[in-house]
Amino acid sequence: MTKVFTALGMMSGTSLDGIDIALLRTDGGGRVERGAAMTVASPPAFRERLVAGLAEALTIKQRDARPGALAALEREITERHAAVVDSFCQREGLRDSTIDVIGFHGQTVLHRPADRLTVQLGDGALLAELTGITVVNDLRAADVAAGGQGAPFVPVYHRALAASLAERPVVFVNIGGVANVTFIGPQGELLAFDTGPGNAMLDDWVQRHRGMSCDTDGRLAAQGRVDEALLARWMRHDFFSRPAPKSLDRNDFDVSALAQARVEDGAATLTAFTAAAIAAGLAQLPATPALWVICGGGRHNPTLMGMVQARLPGRVVAAEAVGVAGDSVEAEAFAYLAVRSLRGAPLSFPGTTGVPAAMTGGVVHRPAGVRKRASFETARRASSG
Repeated sequence: MTKVFTALGMMSGTSLDGIDIALLRTDGGGRVERGAAMTVASPPAFRERLVAGLAEALTIKQRDARPGALAALEREITERHAAVVDSFCQREGLRDSTIDVIGFHGQTVLHRPADRLTVQLGDGALLAELTGITVVNDLRAADVAAGGQGAPFVPVYHRALAASLAERPVVFVNIGGVANVTFIGPQGELLAFDTGPGNAMLDDWVQRHRGMSCDTDGRLAAQGRVDEALLARWMRHDFFSRPAPKSLDRNDFDVSALAQARVEDGAATLTAFTAAAIAAGLAQLPATPALWVICGGGRHNPTLMGMVQARLPGRVVAAEAVGVAGDSVEAEAFAYLAVRSLRGAPLSFPGTTGVPAAMTGGVVHRPAGVRKRASFETARRASSG
Protein backbone atom coordinates (compact mmCIF):
# COMPACT_ATOMS: atom_id res chain seq x y z
CA MET A 1 0.00 0.00 0.00
CA THR A 2 1.29 3.47 -0.90
CA LYS A 3 2.13 5.55 2.16
CA VAL A 4 -0.22 8.39 3.04
CA PHE A 5 1.63 11.54 4.10
CA THR A 6 0.45 14.38 6.29
CA ALA A 7 1.71 17.46 4.47
CA LEU A 8 1.58 21.23 4.75
CA GLY A 9 1.60 23.35 1.62
CA MET A 10 2.65 27.00 1.68
CA MET A 11 2.05 29.42 -1.16
CA SER A 12 2.78 33.09 -1.72
CA GLY A 13 3.61 32.85 -5.42
CA THR A 14 3.38 35.95 -7.62
CA SER A 15 0.89 37.73 -5.39
CA LEU A 16 2.13 40.03 -2.62
CA ASP A 17 -0.98 39.57 -0.49
CA GLY A 18 0.33 37.11 2.08
CA ILE A 19 1.00 33.46 2.85
CA ASP A 20 -1.51 30.66 2.36
CA ILE A 21 -1.02 27.44 4.33
CA ALA A 22 -3.07 24.25 4.04
CA LEU A 23 -3.05 20.76 5.52
CA LEU A 24 -3.41 17.72 3.28
CA ARG A 25 -3.31 13.95 3.78
CA THR A 26 -2.38 12.34 0.51
CA ASP A 27 -0.47 9.58 -1.19
CA GLY A 28 0.43 11.98 -4.01
CA GLY A 29 -1.94 10.05 -6.26
CA GLY A 30 -5.69 9.60 -6.12
CA ARG A 31 -6.08 9.88 -2.35
CA VAL A 32 -6.69 13.45 -1.23
CA GLU A 33 -8.05 14.38 2.20
CA ARG A 34 -8.20 18.15 2.59
CA GLY A 35 -7.72 19.65 6.02
CA ALA A 36 -7.67 23.09 7.58
CA ALA A 37 -6.23 26.15 5.85
CA MET A 38 -5.26 29.66 6.85
CA THR A 39 -4.12 32.88 5.20
CA VAL A 40 -1.80 35.37 6.87
CA ALA A 41 -1.85 38.79 5.23
CA SER A 42 1.40 40.62 4.49
CA PRO A 43 1.77 43.85 6.48
CA PRO A 44 2.11 47.01 4.36
CA ALA A 45 5.77 47.58 5.28
CA PHE A 46 6.69 44.06 4.22
CA ARG A 47 4.76 44.45 0.97
CA GLU A 48 6.85 47.52 0.26
CA ARG A 49 10.03 45.51 0.76
CA LEU A 50 8.68 42.84 -1.59
CA VAL A 51 7.92 45.44 -4.26
CA ALA A 52 11.47 46.78 -3.95
CA GLY A 53 12.74 43.20 -4.17
CA LEU A 54 10.88 42.65 -7.44
CA ALA A 55 12.79 45.56 -8.95
CA GLU A 56 16.14 44.27 -7.68
CA ALA A 57 15.37 40.78 -8.99
CA LEU A 58 15.30 42.06 -12.58
CA THR A 59 19.11 42.00 -12.52
CA ILE A 60 19.35 38.29 -11.59
CA LYS A 61 21.19 36.15 -14.14
CA GLN A 62 21.77 33.00 -12.05
CA ARG A 63 19.03 31.29 -10.04
CA ASP A 64 20.95 31.41 -6.77
CA ALA A 65 22.04 35.06 -7.09
CA ARG A 66 20.66 37.41 -4.44
CA PRO A 67 21.77 40.95 -5.34
CA GLY A 68 21.21 43.95 -3.11
CA ALA A 69 18.75 43.38 -0.31
CA LEU A 70 17.43 40.08 -1.70
CA ALA A 71 19.47 37.86 0.63
CA ALA A 72 18.03 39.60 3.69
CA LEU A 73 14.57 39.56 2.12
CA GLU A 74 14.83 35.81 1.48
CA ARG A 75 15.68 35.18 5.12
CA GLU A 76 12.78 37.35 6.26
CA ILE A 77 10.39 35.51 3.91
CA THR A 78 11.58 32.17 5.31
CA GLU A 79 11.25 33.29 8.92
CA ARG A 80 7.75 34.57 8.22
CA HIS A 81 6.81 31.18 6.79
CA ALA A 82 8.22 29.48 9.89
CA ALA A 83 6.12 31.74 12.10
CA VAL A 84 3.04 30.88 10.04
CA VAL A 85 3.74 27.16 10.53
CA ASP A 86 3.97 27.82 14.29
CA SER A 87 0.69 29.74 14.35
CA PHE A 88 -1.14 27.21 12.20
CA CYS A 89 0.01 24.20 14.21
CA GLN A 90 -0.95 25.90 17.47
CA ARG A 91 -4.36 26.87 16.10
CA GLU A 92 -5.08 23.36 14.83
CA GLY A 93 -3.54 21.51 17.76
CA LEU A 94 -0.98 19.81 15.51
CA ARG A 95 2.28 18.38 16.81
CA ASP A 96 5.37 18.88 14.67
CA SER A 97 5.99 15.14 14.68
CA THR A 98 2.66 14.48 12.94
CA ILE A 99 3.67 16.45 9.84
CA ASP A 100 5.77 14.53 7.33
CA VAL A 101 6.68 17.31 4.89
CA ILE A 102 6.19 20.97 3.99
CA GLY A 103 5.83 21.96 0.34
CA PHE A 104 7.41 25.43 0.33
CA HIS A 105 6.79 27.46 -2.81
CA GLY A 106 8.40 30.73 -1.76
CA GLN A 107 7.92 34.18 -3.28
CA THR A 108 8.32 34.38 -7.05
CA VAL A 109 10.42 37.42 -7.93
CA LEU A 110 11.50 36.53 -11.48
CA HIS A 111 10.16 34.10 -14.07
CA ARG A 112 11.96 33.94 -17.43
CA PRO A 113 11.58 30.43 -18.81
CA ALA A 114 13.00 31.49 -22.19
CA ASP A 115 16.27 32.03 -20.30
CA ARG A 116 15.71 28.81 -18.31
CA LEU A 117 15.43 30.94 -15.20
CA THR A 118 12.82 31.07 -12.44
CA VAL A 119 13.49 32.48 -8.97
CA GLN A 120 11.41 31.90 -5.86
CA LEU A 121 12.81 33.47 -2.70
CA GLY A 122 12.76 31.08 0.25
CA ASP A 123 15.47 29.12 2.05
CA GLY A 124 14.30 25.50 2.34
CA ALA A 125 17.18 24.43 4.60
CA LEU A 126 16.46 27.27 7.02
CA LEU A 127 12.73 26.50 7.08
CA ALA A 128 13.51 22.85 7.89
CA GLU A 129 15.82 24.00 10.71
CA LEU A 130 13.26 26.41 12.17
CA THR A 131 10.34 23.98 12.02
CA GLY A 132 12.04 20.62 12.51
CA ILE A 133 10.04 19.31 9.54
CA THR A 134 11.29 18.00 6.18
CA VAL A 135 10.88 20.70 3.51
CA VAL A 136 10.65 20.38 -0.26
CA ASN A 137 11.20 23.60 -2.21
CA ASP A 138 12.43 24.78 -5.64
CA LEU A 139 9.72 22.63 -7.17
CA ARG A 140 9.70 24.54 -10.49
CA ALA A 141 13.44 24.76 -11.06
CA ALA A 142 14.10 21.35 -12.67
CA ASP A 143 11.26 21.85 -15.13
CA VAL A 144 12.61 25.23 -16.27
CA ALA A 145 16.18 23.93 -16.48
CA ALA A 146 14.93 21.16 -18.79
CA GLY A 147 13.23 23.65 -21.11
CA GLY A 148 9.75 23.71 -19.57
CA GLN A 149 7.80 26.83 -18.73
CA GLY A 150 7.79 26.04 -15.00
CA ALA A 151 4.13 27.06 -14.91
CA PRO A 152 1.32 26.36 -14.46
CA PHE A 153 2.40 23.89 -11.81
CA VAL A 154 -0.86 22.87 -10.13
CA PRO A 155 -2.56 20.87 -12.94
CA VAL A 156 -1.73 17.42 -11.59
CA TYR A 157 -3.51 18.39 -8.35
CA HIS A 158 -6.43 19.87 -10.29
CA ARG A 159 -6.81 16.47 -11.94
CA ALA A 160 -6.95 14.78 -8.53
CA LEU A 161 -9.68 17.21 -7.43
CA ALA A 162 -11.61 16.72 -10.68
CA ALA A 163 -12.02 13.00 -10.00
CA SER A 164 -15.12 13.80 -7.95
CA LEU A 165 -16.74 15.94 -10.68
CA ALA A 166 -19.11 14.43 -13.24
CA GLU A 167 -18.85 17.14 -15.91
CA ARG A 168 -16.22 16.88 -18.66
CA PRO A 169 -14.31 18.56 -20.04
CA VAL A 170 -13.70 20.68 -16.95
CA VAL A 171 -11.35 23.65 -16.69
CA PHE A 172 -9.89 24.94 -13.45
CA VAL A 173 -9.11 28.66 -13.69
CA ASN A 174 -6.76 30.10 -11.09
CA ILE A 175 -6.82 33.87 -10.84
CA GLY A 176 -3.85 34.72 -8.66
CA GLY A 177 -1.16 37.25 -9.50
CA VAL A 178 -1.11 35.65 -12.96
CA ALA A 179 -4.13 33.72 -14.30
CA ASN A 180 -3.86 30.19 -15.63
CA VAL A 181 -6.08 27.33 -16.73
CA THR A 182 -6.00 23.55 -16.46
CA PHE A 183 -8.07 21.61 -19.02
CA ILE A 184 -9.01 18.08 -17.92
CA GLY A 185 -10.47 15.91 -20.65
CA PRO A 186 -12.80 12.89 -20.42
CA GLN A 187 -9.88 10.48 -19.95
CA GLY A 188 -7.98 12.75 -17.56
CA GLU A 189 -5.80 14.25 -20.28
CA LEU A 190 -4.15 17.51 -19.22
CA LEU A 191 -3.46 20.78 -20.97
CA ALA A 192 -2.47 23.86 -18.98
CA PHE A 193 -1.11 27.35 -19.57
CA ASP A 194 -1.00 30.88 -18.25
CA THR A 195 -3.74 32.94 -19.88
CA GLY A 196 -2.45 36.39 -19.01
CA PRO A 197 -2.67 38.84 -16.11
CA GLY A 198 -4.54 37.87 -12.99
CA ASN A 199 -4.77 40.20 -10.00
CA ALA A 200 -1.20 41.53 -9.92
CA MET A 201 -1.54 44.43 -12.36
CA LEU A 202 -4.87 45.53 -10.89
CA ASP A 203 -3.49 45.26 -7.34
CA ASP A 204 -0.45 47.32 -8.31
CA TRP A 205 -2.72 49.95 -9.90
CA VAL A 206 -4.95 50.46 -6.86
CA GLN A 207 -1.99 50.30 -4.49
CA ARG A 208 -0.23 53.03 -6.44
CA HIS A 209 -3.26 55.31 -6.77
CA ARG A 210 -5.32 54.61 -3.65
CA GLY A 211 -2.93 52.89 -1.24
CA MET A 212 -5.18 49.82 -1.24
CA SER A 213 -3.94 46.24 -1.49
CA CYS A 214 -6.69 45.31 -3.98
CA ASP A 215 -9.90 46.54 -5.60
CA THR A 216 -12.14 45.27 -2.81
CA ASP A 217 -15.31 43.68 -4.22
CA GLY A 218 -14.43 45.17 -7.61
CA ARG A 219 -15.94 48.51 -6.54
CA LEU A 220 -13.52 50.75 -8.40
CA ALA A 221 -13.81 48.76 -11.62
CA ALA A 222 -17.61 48.76 -11.33
CA GLN A 223 -17.56 52.57 -11.33
CA GLY A 224 -15.19 52.86 -14.31
CA ARG A 225 -15.37 52.55 -18.08
CA VAL A 226 -13.28 50.05 -20.01
CA ASP A 227 -10.93 51.60 -22.57
CA GLU A 228 -11.89 49.19 -25.35
CA ALA A 229 -9.27 50.50 -27.78
CA LEU A 230 -6.48 50.00 -25.25
CA LEU A 231 -7.84 46.58 -24.34
CA ALA A 232 -7.83 45.56 -28.01
CA ARG A 233 -4.23 46.76 -28.31
CA TRP A 234 -3.15 44.74 -25.27
CA MET A 235 -4.88 41.65 -26.67
CA ARG A 236 -2.69 41.90 -29.79
CA HIS A 237 0.37 41.12 -27.62
CA ASP A 238 2.25 38.18 -29.13
CA PHE A 239 1.78 36.16 -25.93
CA PHE A 240 -1.81 35.43 -26.90
CA SER A 241 -0.91 33.94 -30.27
CA ARG A 242 1.74 31.61 -28.86
CA PRO A 243 0.69 27.96 -28.59
CA ALA A 244 0.21 26.34 -25.21
CA PRO A 245 1.83 25.44 -22.88
CA LYS A 246 3.13 28.91 -22.07
CA SER A 247 3.77 31.07 -19.03
CA LEU A 248 4.55 34.67 -18.21
CA ASP A 249 5.88 36.99 -15.54
CA ARG A 250 3.78 39.58 -13.72
CA ASN A 251 5.83 42.32 -15.41
CA ASP A 252 5.39 41.13 -19.02
CA PHE A 253 2.71 43.71 -19.91
CA ASP A 254 3.24 47.46 -20.11
CA VAL A 255 0.44 49.48 -18.51
CA SER A 256 2.03 52.89 -19.06
CA ALA A 257 -0.74 53.76 -21.53
CA LEU A 258 -3.08 54.01 -18.52
CA ALA A 259 -1.00 56.77 -16.96
CA GLN A 260 -3.59 59.51 -17.53
CA ALA A 261 -6.66 57.40 -16.85
CA ARG A 262 -9.01 57.92 -13.94
CA VAL A 263 -8.40 55.38 -11.19
CA GLU A 264 -11.81 53.80 -11.79
CA ASP A 265 -11.30 53.56 -15.56
CA GLY A 266 -7.88 52.02 -15.09
CA ALA A 267 -9.33 49.45 -12.70
CA ALA A 268 -12.13 48.63 -15.12
CA THR A 269 -9.74 48.24 -18.05
CA LEU A 270 -7.30 46.04 -16.13
CA THR A 271 -10.17 43.89 -14.84
CA ALA A 272 -11.49 43.49 -18.39
CA PHE A 273 -7.99 42.56 -19.55
CA THR A 274 -7.84 39.65 -17.12
CA ALA A 275 -11.28 38.43 -18.24
CA ALA A 276 -10.57 38.85 -21.94
CA ALA A 277 -7.26 37.01 -21.63
CA ILE A 278 -8.95 34.05 -19.90
CA ALA A 279 -11.58 33.95 -22.65
CA ALA A 280 -8.89 34.10 -25.34
CA GLY A 281 -7.47 30.89 -23.93
CA LEU A 282 -10.59 29.06 -25.13
CA ALA A 283 -9.14 29.01 -28.64
CA GLN A 284 -6.22 26.87 -27.39
CA LEU A 285 -8.40 24.17 -25.80
CA PRO A 286 -9.08 20.89 -27.63
CA ALA A 287 -12.82 20.98 -26.78
CA THR A 288 -15.37 23.38 -25.33
CA PRO A 289 -15.55 22.92 -21.54
CA ALA A 290 -18.81 22.00 -19.86
CA LEU A 291 -17.64 23.45 -16.55
CA TRP A 292 -15.27 26.21 -15.49
CA VAL A 293 -14.16 26.23 -11.83
CA ILE A 294 -12.75 29.58 -10.71
CA CYS A 295 -10.12 29.49 -7.94
CA GLY A 296 -7.80 32.06 -6.43
CA GLY A 297 -8.36 35.53 -5.08
CA GLY A 298 -9.94 36.81 -8.28
CA ARG A 299 -13.14 34.90 -7.59
CA HIS A 300 -13.83 37.28 -4.67
CA ASN A 301 -14.13 40.17 -7.14
CA PRO A 302 -17.74 40.20 -8.40
CA THR A 303 -16.94 42.66 -11.19
CA LEU A 304 -14.24 40.36 -12.53
CA MET A 305 -16.43 37.28 -12.08
CA GLY A 306 -19.21 38.96 -14.05
CA MET A 307 -16.84 39.82 -16.88
CA VAL A 308 -15.47 36.26 -16.95
CA GLN A 309 -18.92 34.67 -16.91
CA ALA A 310 -20.06 36.92 -19.75
CA ARG A 311 -17.19 35.75 -21.96
CA LEU A 312 -17.15 31.98 -21.39
CA PRO A 313 -19.43 29.21 -22.65
CA GLY A 314 -20.69 26.49 -20.30
CA ARG A 315 -21.21 26.67 -16.55
CA VAL A 316 -18.89 29.07 -14.72
CA VAL A 317 -18.78 28.71 -10.92
CA ALA A 318 -16.65 29.70 -7.99
CA ALA A 319 -14.65 26.78 -6.55
CA GLU A 320 -16.86 26.41 -3.48
CA ALA A 321 -19.86 25.51 -5.66
CA VAL A 322 -18.18 22.16 -6.45
CA GLY A 323 -16.72 21.53 -2.99
CA VAL A 324 -13.26 23.00 -3.61
CA ALA A 325 -11.68 25.55 -1.26
CA GLY A 326 -10.78 28.26 -3.73
CA ASP A 327 -8.46 30.19 -1.45
CA SER A 328 -6.34 27.21 -0.47
CA VAL A 329 -6.12 25.19 -3.71
CA GLU A 330 -2.59 26.30 -4.52
CA ALA A 331 -1.31 25.77 -0.98
CA GLU A 332 -2.92 22.31 -0.99
CA ALA A 333 -1.32 21.67 -4.37
CA PHE A 334 2.18 22.35 -3.07
CA ALA A 335 1.58 19.89 -0.21
CA TYR A 336 0.52 17.36 -2.86
CA LEU A 337 3.52 18.16 -5.06
CA ALA A 338 5.91 17.81 -2.12
CA VAL A 339 4.62 14.30 -1.51
CA ARG A 340 4.98 13.46 -5.20
CA SER A 341 8.53 14.83 -5.07
CA LEU A 342 9.38 12.54 -2.15
CA ARG A 343 7.99 9.61 -4.15
CA GLY A 344 9.87 10.62 -7.31
CA ALA A 345 6.57 11.01 -9.17
CA PRO A 346 6.16 13.52 -12.01
CA LEU A 347 5.21 17.09 -11.13
CA SER A 348 4.98 18.49 -14.66
CA PHE A 349 4.18 17.12 -18.10
CA PRO A 350 4.60 18.10 -21.76
CA GLY A 351 0.98 19.25 -21.84
CA THR A 352 1.24 21.41 -18.73
CA THR A 353 4.60 23.19 -18.99
CA GLY A 354 5.99 22.05 -22.34
CA VAL A 355 8.80 20.11 -20.65
CA PRO A 356 10.12 17.45 -23.06
CA ALA A 357 9.04 14.54 -20.84
CA ALA A 358 7.14 14.05 -17.58
CA MET A 359 9.45 15.30 -14.86
CA THR A 360 9.75 15.20 -11.10
CA GLY A 361 11.56 17.94 -9.20
CA GLY A 362 12.04 19.72 -5.91
CA VAL A 363 14.92 19.90 -3.45
CA VAL A 364 14.51 17.99 -0.19
CA HIS A 365 15.83 19.50 3.05
CA ARG A 366 15.71 17.32 6.15
CA PRO A 367 16.15 18.92 9.57
CA ALA A 368 19.47 18.18 11.21
CA GLY A 369 17.99 17.52 14.65
CA VAL A 370 15.48 18.76 17.16
CA ARG A 371 13.21 21.57 16.06
CA LYS A 372 14.54 25.06 16.66
CA ARG A 373 11.24 26.83 17.22
CA ALA A 374 10.86 30.11 15.36
CA SER A 375 11.71 32.78 17.89
CA PHE A 376 9.28 35.24 19.44
CA GLU A 377 11.08 37.97 17.53
CA THR A 378 10.41 36.14 14.23
CA ALA A 379 6.75 35.76 15.09
CA ARG A 380 6.52 39.39 16.17
CA ARG A 381 8.04 40.58 12.87
CA ALA A 382 5.72 38.31 10.90
CA SER A 383 2.65 39.83 12.53
CA SER A 384 3.75 43.45 12.71
CA GLY A 385 5.71 43.99 9.50
